Amino acid sequence: MNLIDKIMRHGMTVYALVGASGSGKSFRAKLIAEKYALSALIDDGLLIQDDKILAGRSAKHEKTYMGAVRVALFDDKEHRDSVARVLQKNKIKKILILGTSEKMVQKIAMRLQLPPPEKIIKIEDVATTEEIQKAITSRNVEGKHVIPVPAIEVKKTYPQIFYNAVRDALSMGRKRFLPGKNAPKLSEKSIVTPEFSKRGRLEISEAALTQMVMHCVEEQDKQIRIKKLAIKTDKQGYRFILTITVPFGKQLTGTIRNLQQYIIDSIERYTGILIEEVSIIVDKITDIEKKEEAKPHA
Repeated sequence: MNLIDKIMRHGMTVYALVGASGSGKSFRAKLIAEKYALSALIDDGLLIQDDKILAGRSAKHEKTYMGAVRVALFDDKEHRDSVARVLQKNKIKKILILGTSEKMVQKIAMRLQLPPPEKIIKIEDVATTEEIQKAITSRNVEGKHVIPVPAIEVKKTYPQIFYNAVRDALSMGRKRFLPGKNAPKLSEKSIVTPEFSKRGRLEISEAALTQMVMHCVEEQDKQIRIKKLAIKTDKQGYRFILTITVPFGKQLTGTIRNLQQYIIDSIERYTGILIEEVSIIVDKITDIEKKEEAKPHA
């Protein structure tokens, strides 16, 4: 019996909290866990249970932004396998995964050999617009991040990035989300300043992404030509729309699927950004090979 079968047998239930980077997900993670009786959470590469770091490594300890994204996505096999083993060993029944998009939390669940999220909660459902904006400002201007465990846990593992501790009551800011009529519990969280936030922000231009996509297409199949490429961005991530020409004789379905996956895997690996969708439009099927076959032999 493989690991995923063992986890499924134990009846693992997965929840997800989704929101833009810096919107306050880590700050509200314990609140969500309290409301839905979730015993553990996955946040930025860490497995946390009962205010303790059980396994993993923090993306906030990485020196580069792209390195941090890879850690958060459990890109390294040894990292994700070590966390998956602890999940299975501790027989955790319910868990919360934090991510910037539905695709991200689904990818994390898959890589940790967990079932897909049963319930996806958006940060807008548990925080006001003012609270979200305040969190984003704190992230962008001050470079402050939150790890949802007490200071003592962070200090002993990541003393280099520890900044401060904050205690607050577990309340959503919206009455209908309060966990019952009892007084809310106090929760301590750690404020950290990651190395990558001290070194400035990383932005990737559309021109650079266009070059990457063109390079991916050439690597995957030199006979395919790009006629047009559109790049769209939204809160969920990046979307690419390619219009291409394909030589006569290609098996279209397999060729297109392989190209889509190659572009997604390559760009996510080298940039750390998430690609929500790669749409490919076959504008023309060239008949070069067909014409060559029709030429008389010398």
